Amino acid sequence: MVWRIAARDLLSTLRDRRTLAATILMPLILIPALALGLPLLLGNFIGGQQQQRQTVGVVGTLPLQLRAALERDETADGKIVRAGVTLIPVTDPRQAVQSGDVDAAIQAPAPLPTRAGEKTAAMEVYAKLSSLRAQAGAYGKVQDVVDSYNRTLTLDRLKGLGLGADTLTPVTVKPIDASPPQEQRSGQLAFLIPFLMLQFILSGGMATAIDATAGEKERGTLESLLVSPVRRAEVVTGKLLATTITALLSACFSVLGFIVSGLVATLFLVGRSGLGADVTASMGGQLTLTPGGTLGMLGLAASAALIISAILIAIGIYARSFKEAQTYIAPLTFVIVLPAVMLQFADFLTLNTAVYAVPLFGAMVSILNIVKGAAEPLQILLAILANVIGASLVSLLALRSFGREEVIFRN
Repeated sequence: MVWRIAARDLLSTLRDRRTLAATILMPLILIPALALGLPLLLGNFIGGQQQQRQTVGVVGTLPLQLRAALERDETADGKIVRAGVTLIPVTDPRQAVQSGDVDAAIQAPAPLPTRAGEKTAAMEVYAKLSSLRAQAGAYGKVQDVVDSYNRTLTLDRLKGLGLGADTLTPVTVKPIDASPPQEQRSGQLAFLIPFLMLQFILSGGMATAIDATAGEKERGTLESLLVSPVRRAEVVTGKLLATTITALLSACFSVLGFIVSGLVATLFLVGRSGLGADVTASMGGQLTLTPGGTLGMLGLAASAALIISAILIAIGIYARSFKEAQTYIAPLTFVIVLPAVMLQFADFLTLNTAVYAVPLFGAMVSILNIVKGAAEPLQILLAILANVIGASLVSLLALRSFGREEVIFRN
């Protein structure tokens, strides 16, 4: 009887092609687009700005050595790694940047030194500092060239004194990333993965849950179901099963989207180098999952789908209509969004074992640990158990609502 009720509700969901598209196609499109497309887009954008020649306005006179360094292209293996800038004279540097005539502007109120140790002078650089385009392009190039110019002048002065370049750096720092290889590949956007998975689970189960509760109320078919020879517990279990199946379908395609993203990114980054490839890798363009991690993520997704489905059923049966149920369910998005936002500061949080016993949030943290390759089986099992217990309690609440006539006939 449970399966008959579940099949009845699933058949109603399958008739809506828009629901199928949101359950299957959206995870396969949006997850690769965010997990792979965004890092690739930023990498290509920043790398393209480095290889593109920008225009920089100049007020006054620059030392010939500094001017030549600004205009010079940096090459590696015959390819331009960082293009120089084109210097043009301007009268008002601020106005030239604001009008878009130049990407940045340089003004030296006093003559710039050509020898270290003589004096110091400030060089004003005008740019739209809030713009990523300026930071990755003209402004960033000017800053790098000036740093290199200062070092060149200092080294020339040290050479005259019989000292070498090592005099400036008696102690050097060699950074070595001690994090696991999978955490290095997960990148800075890893915190989005738990949010996206649970968000798609919510959207995947929402249509079935609302249609199976408030939708049936609105159509008047719930009464005929309840007077049939079927127990209320079977009705709740069947509707919960149908909602969980659609939510799980969305979760499975979400995991598939992550796996596809990792495979495509690995193939795309083979043989690529430069700043663009480095940015893509650091943002998460090399995300991969081990077989054990994939299995753990599926288990967490299944338990999360179960508790979310139970919440949807409990809320949907209380609503008078389909529209009212959507209004009640809308705040659930914030229940998922707010903890997901906290995950980007997970490195600053003190996470003990009790965190994994919190329904949904423990699953989010566990999914993030799986992505970073730092998950422990006991933590994953605790998060799954917390979701199952939470789903059981919410299901009992839904069963109680199905047994109350003031809820069933609330119109």
